[in-house]
Amino acid sequence: MSESVIRPSHIEYGSKSFTSILWSLFFAGFASFSSLYCVQPMMPIFAKFFQVSPTHSSFPLSFSTIALATGLLFTGFISDRFGRKPIMVFALFLVSILLLISASFPIWEVFLGTRIFIGLAVSGVAAVAMTYIGEEIAQKDIGFAMGLYISGTAIGGMGGRLIAGVLVDFISWQSATYIIGFLNLIIACLFYLLLPKSQHFQPYPFRFSRFKAAFEQNLKDPKLRILFAQGFILMGCLVTVFNYISYHLLEAPFHLSQTWIGVISIAYLAGIYSSPKAAQWGFKYGRDKVLPFLLLSMIIGLLITLIPSLWAILIGLTVFTFSFFAAHSTASSWVSVQAVQYRAVASSLYLFCYYLGSSVLGSSGGLIWENFGWLGINLSVGVVLAIGFMLTFYLGDSKKQDNLIK
Repeated sequence: MSESVIRPSHIEYGSKSFTSILWSLFFAGFASFSSLYCVQPMMPIFAKFFQVSPTHSSFPLSFSTIALATGLLFTGFISDRFGRKPIMVFALFLVSILLLISASFPIWEVFLGTRIFIGLAVSGVAAVAMTYIGEEIAQKDIGFAMGLYISGTAIGGMGGRLIAGVLVDFISWQSATYIIGFLNLIIACLFYLLLPKSQHFQPYPFRFSRFKAAFEQNLKDPKLRILFAQGFILMGCLVTVFNYISYHLLEAPFHLSQTWIGVISIAYLAGIYSSPKAAQWGFKYGRDKVLPFLLLSMIIGLLITLIPSLWAILIGLTVFTFSFFAAHSTASSWVSVQAVQYRAVASSLYLFCYYLGSSVLGSSGGLIWENFGWLGINLSVGVVLAIGFMLTFYLGDSKKQDNLIK
């Protein structure tokens, strides 16, 4: 029997295995990113419970995202040695256990320590899931599978904020964390049972020389460096806005409850629509025109939130979030086109900068909030986005670039 006959075929749309993969990775994305972002609407509660400043109350999220950023540089290579499914299963179980531990020992230093390890564990899903899809799914169906996984991460980020934001109005933050932790434990069990084993994975040993060459090659490209900076700017600005909008809405004239602050996260639904649409816009108009337009749109949405009206703030956040997801989709896809070699490493570097921006700008924004309030947050984020806008003019004509690659 020939090798072509005995080799397992890639999984196609409509098969039972394809459905299992879609649901498994959708829920994995939901579990990991709900664990990451569930602390965001609870920041004002952490400030009171642990007796810390608004800046310090952002550390549970910032420490997680900087650990996630660091983990993304290594977990992909680790999975090359030990396999895709084992790493993701281990990561999901670890995330749920760490959530339960963080609620069981409400000591500030212990809590921050668990958040660091949660970030590292989430990187085991974020860095490996897309590789698993690329290896196991038929080429014609990869886009659909990838889109559903990304939807799971977006809904997970929204769901974590929404569930936590609503629950803490009725129960303690520890009880809310327990609920999210047990929900994640159930998802980890289902993931282990449902996700098919890798059929096309081939392990190979970790080589530092390959690791070093891959990073050097990508960092030499000036356009890739600008795109990595865009990731830092985009995610840093998004997290800064959502970190401190909670404090803003607790104050006069709004005086919102934690439930309504959690509900504000429905603005993320706009991003679930705009992210796949960005690919069409980039193809039609060129990424070099779409990206600066979206950065300007983020600035406009941000300015709308200065209007002292709850409806205006919701509209402004929706415009801001819609534009962010489309800009992130545009920039990350541009990385894949620009990186001729070592594309997986280029994506890892982009995501590293993306989550580094979340940590650095998200926490430093606390100092601005404490001294200058929402106006200060608005102006500082606006300046950072303006820098991102100016950087786009150094990226060149994307349509010419696509034609050269073809």
